[in-house]
Amino acid sequence: MQQTSNELDVAVEGHGFFQVLRSNGNMAYTRAGAFKINNEGIITTASGEHLEPEIAIPAEALNIAVAPDGTVSVTLPGETEAEEVGTIQLARFTNPDGMRALGHNLFEATGASGEAVVGVPGEEGFGQLSQGFLEMSNVNLVEEMVQMIIGQRAYEISSRIITTADQMLQSVTRVA
Repeated sequence: MQQTSNELDVAVEGHGFFQVLRSNGNMAYTRAGAFKINNEGIITTASGEHLEPEIAIPAEALNIAVAPDGTVSVTLPGETEAEEVGTIQLARFTNPDGMRALGHNLFEATGASGEAVVGVPGEEGFGQLSQGFLEMSNVNLVEEMVQMIIGQRAYEISSRIITTADQMLQSVTRVA
């Protein structure tokens, strides 16, 4: 996780996906928590999908707070206490690896992933939310490059073995 200090950046620490409603009306799931507020005051993903359940932020809000349990609160001018405006829920799957990638960090449920189980962050096996953080890639680029070079070398060696065996077989066939 990388700290960003942006009040609309939210990371999931543990199991769970944010639910978003796509423009075609289908539900999608993401772990990308770099949220924005659209011109209607609705919290959306960077590409404009609405967070589900929908949360509206008043235009006059001075700051936004997201609690580890998903409670979203805002402080309004002239108010001393924060006002709750919604709750972020998470979805989890029996087999998250079975989800279908849609692109733009979005996934959809499939028969292999199982149905989404929706719940409150921090309860019943769901991860907690961390405001001001983003989840970074878990891919180590250097390690992946090394593995690719090793694979390429293994292919070259196998190719040479086959070529040599073929040449030896041709020599045996000519003699016979």
